[in-house]
Amino acid sequence: MASAAEQLARNLSFSTFSKAKALQQRIWFTLGALLVYRLGTFIPVPGIDPDAFRATFEQSQQGIIGMFNMFSGGAVERMAIFALNLIPYITASIVVQVIATASPRLEALKKEGEAGRRKMNQYTRYLAVVFCMVQAYGIAVGLEGSQGVVLNPGWFFRISTVITLVGGTMFLMWLGEQITARGVGNGISLIIFAGIVANLPSTVAQTLELSRTGALPAFAGIGMILLALVVIAVIVFFERAQRRLLIQYPKRQVGNKMFQGESSHLPLKLNTSGVIPVIFGSSLLLLPATIASFAAQGNAPGWLTTVTALLGRGQPLYLALFAFLIIFFAFFYTAIVFNPTETADNLKRSGGFIPGIRPGERTAQHIDYVLTRITVVGALYLTFVALIPEVMFSQLAVSQFIGGTSLLIMVTVTLDTITQIQSHLVAQQYEGLLKKSRLGGGKRR
Repeated sequence: MASAAEQLARNLSFSTFSKAKALQQRIWFTLGALLVYRLGTFIPVPGIDPDAFRATFEQSQQGIIGMFNMFSGGAVERMAIFALNLIPYITASIVVQVIATASPRLEALKKEGEAGRRKMNQYTRYLAVVFCMVQAYGIAVGLEGSQGVVLNPGWFFRISTVITLVGGTMFLMWLGEQITARGVGNGISLIIFAGIVANLPSTVAQTLELSRTGALPAFAGIGMILLALVVIAVIVFFERAQRRLLIQYPKRQVGNKMFQGESSHLPLKLNTSGVIPVIFGSSLLLLPATIASFAAQGNAPGWLTTVTALLGRGQPLYLALFAFLIIFFAFFYTAIVFNPTETADNLKRSGGFIPGIRPGERTAQHIDYVLTRITVVGALYLTFVALIPEVMFSQLAVSQFIGGTSLLIMVTVTLDTITQIQSHLVAQQYEGLLKKSRLGGGKRR
């Protein structure tokens, strides 16, 4: 039998949305914030020659820099103030969460509720500033090593570049938090999503141009489009897939009446970690590769050039590390967001149990066993979606076409945002029904 929330969700209509003024304000705020982000990707860092940098960028966009440019919404190819995007912040989040698993102090902060979460976020911001400064300084040195890019090389340019890029990332962190609090969806994910979508028209146009000129065979272009459609269908299917554990509640007596025991389901998503493993894995690969790629354009040591080549997009080492990081973070992030012991305790307190499984520790072990098995499938699905298109596109030497990572981020963020919008509409309709029932009760009295 469908729940009341599911029945309300089926009855949603345009009239419901038109009455949800608060939701409309949230959507307009989100769109306005994303517009501000897009404007920032066109403001260049002071002290560089845009034409000279564009020529330098075109020589290296086939590798990891092209992927970094995709995440930043084209800010890298314009060397804009948002060129670092949110990659340092995401990397800092990874480091803090990993440390929290081994630090009793940080583990205690996670259990302190809202106050502990704010403290953890503060540590993450401090560490993000450090990562920003390291990356920004590496970029400044790399730009100075490129012929004719920097107008006046020296410490003044390096300091101004570091301040500009760090300030841009800090502003994006604040903007993402504002979207999460006052808009719709996860702000950090939406900013990355907006950057990828902004490059989508030019990416498709470049691919069609390659097909028109004969640089890309016609069958290859059609195959890439069909592959993208298949990948999108696979993403939607797996993101919606769930393993439902039957939860039984015992009979209860109220006064002289005996009520039959109810049953419900505990939904376990096949991919509990969402798009986080792919974003985390990409961020960790981009951190060293970005500095190496920029620095390698100047008088860099031989080992730095080797690192840049090995971590190039489509290279075996890059693919192997990417696959390992995706699988690792799929299990790691799932363990963070879902606690089987806590879930089993909550079921025991409410009187619920899994048929055939003893409440308490045995229930926690059973949930953990099921969750581990489906996470294996979820991790393999994420690895497939992220790597198979990468391999195929690298073999065709077409880096302009959007890859599996981009498709995964776009589809997942879109599904999550739509789900949040539906939740707001269901809450709006539910409040309206409550108000009508109260008014009706008052009239009968």
